[in-house]
Amino acid sequence: MKLYRLGLVGFGNVNRTLVELLQKTDGELRQRYGIEWRITGVASRRIGWRVNSIGFSVTELLHAAGSGSFAEIHGEQCHGYSDWLDAAKADVLFEATSLNVENGQPAIDHIRAALEHGAHVITANKGPIVHAYEELSQLAKRRGQQFLFESTVMDGVPIFSLFRNCLPAIEVKGFKGILNSTTNVILTGMENGLSFDGSLAEAQRLGIAETDASYDIDGWDAAVKVAALVNVIMGVRLPPDKVQRQGIRELSAESVRAARSAGMPYKLVCQARREGPTVRASVRPEQIPLTDPMALVSGTSSIIQFETDIFPGLTITEENPGLYATAYGMLADFIRAAGS
Repeated sequence: MKLYRLGLVGFGNVNRTLVELLQKTDGELRQRYGIEWRITGVASRRIGWRVNSIGFSVTELLHAAGSGSFAEIHGEQCHGYSDWLDAAKADVLFEATSLNVENGQPAIDHIRAALEHGAHVITANKGPIVHAYEELSQLAKRRGQQFLFESTVMDGVPIFSLFRNCLPAIEVKGFKGILNSTTNVILTGMENGLSFDGSLAEAQRLGIAETDASYDIDGWDAAVKVAALVNVIMGVRLPPDKVQRQGIRELSAESVRAARSAGMPYKLVCQARREGPTVRASVRPEQIPLTDPMALVSGTSSIIQFETDIFPGLTITEENPGLYATAYGMLADFIRAAGS
C-alpha cells in the first residue's frame, strides 16, 4: 500500500466530481491497486491556497462545495502557489482551472512548477496541451514524472492512452469527428423545432451551455480539441488559431430543419489530415449523409473516426456523458501514474 498526497488546483465541477469518485472507489483503489490517498492541498479563487498536512475531510470539502461556503474547512492558508506546493507536499497534482485559449496560463505555470517539485500532474485543461505539450512532456520525462491529460478530449474516453499504450508505432493520417456537445445539443434542438436562441436557452437551462456560450458556438472549443489531438497523436505542432474555424452562429433554424428533412443533417465537424510534414485542420458546419455514423450523433454524445496506416477506419463513440465521465478520465490517469 502506498500513500499518495493529492493537490487540487481548481475546485469546480470537475475536481469536485473527482473527489466524489475517489471516495466512491476508495476500496477498489486500496485492494486492487494498492493506492491510499489523502487530499493535502485545495486551491481555487474562493478557497484560496489551503493546505492540511493530515488530509482534508472529504465530507467537509463536498459539503462546503455544495453550500458555497468554505470558511469552516479545517486547513491553513498559504500566500501563493509556490508556498502551497511546498506545504501540501503533493505527490499528484490535479489541475482543473479554466481554459485560457490565448496562452494556456496560468495552468502551464501550475503544471511546470508541480513537475519541478516532483509531482505527477493530471489535467483536464486543454490549454497546456495546445500551448506547451512538448515542453511539459519533456520536463516530466526528465523529472521521472507523469504528465497525463485524458479528460481534455471526449471526457474519460481513452483516446490519448489508446495510441500511447495500445497502438504503438502507428501513423495517424487524419481524423474526423463531432467533439463539441453544446453545438450538437443546439443543432438537435433546432431540428426539433426550436429557434437558435430558443435551443441555446434550453441548453443553458439544462446546464450544458455556459451563460456566455460564444466559445462553443463560434467553434473555439472544437478548434482547441482538434489542436490537442494533432499535437499529441499526430506529432505536429498546431496552435488553435491555425485551425480553420467556422461556428454555427450563421445557421438558421429553417436551414437546419430542411437539411435534416433532406437526410443531410448539419453537424459541427472537426477534422485534420496530414499533408507531408504539416497537418491541415478545420472546424465548420457540414451536412452529413445519414449513412455516416456522425449523422446519428445527437445531444451531448461525441464521435471520432481515425484513419491510420494500419486501420483505414477506427471509430470511437461516446453516448451522452456526464461529469463522472470527465472525472473518471482523471481517476484513470491517477491509477496510470501510480503504476508508473
